Amino acid sequence: MGRSLLVMRGLLGIAAGIVAMAWPGITLVVLVGVFGLYAIVEGLTNLLHGLMRDDVVGESWTTGLQGAIGIIVGILVSLWPSITTMLLVTFIGVWAASKGILEIAEAIRLRHQVIGDWLVALNGLISVVFGLAVFAFPSAGAITIAWILGLYVAVSGGVLIMRGLGVRTSAVA
Repeated sequence: MGRSLLVMRGLLGIAAGIVAMAWPGITLVVLVGVFGLYAIVEGLTNLLHGLMRDDVVGESWTTGLQGAIGIIVGILVSLWPSITTMLLVTFIGVWAASKGILEIAEAIRLRHQVIGDWLVALNGLISVVFGLAVFAFPSAGAITIAWILGLYVAVSGGVLIMRGLGVRTSAVA
């Protein structure tokens, strides 16, 4: 089940990234809606994955917390579709950076249990770099945000698919 969730999240990320990059001139309200929906769905899958019992790694509080943060951010963004670009940038930056830090923590926790844990760390690093880039350029326009967000979720989605298709448990316990 865990692999299926990773692949599903990855495919969702690639699809959302393509949509954001294909139509960068979409209005801020549509971008907010797409981001809010993505954060909620990704948050739900992370929360489920974090709460599921896995014989190798058990439950994962870091994955569950990522899910809770994603759901909260997605709901807040969806409740205020007319928020300013700066508030959207802040929500996206906080979400990506916190998600990345928790993914890196998860990679450290799994380093002796799962082969391919570097992919978890890579995805975390991508998230942190994206979050910092968003904070570094807060006055970027909606088109730039759409491109950056689209590229981020598509690349992150590809890494998630690689994890879902390649994760193997290690013999080391």
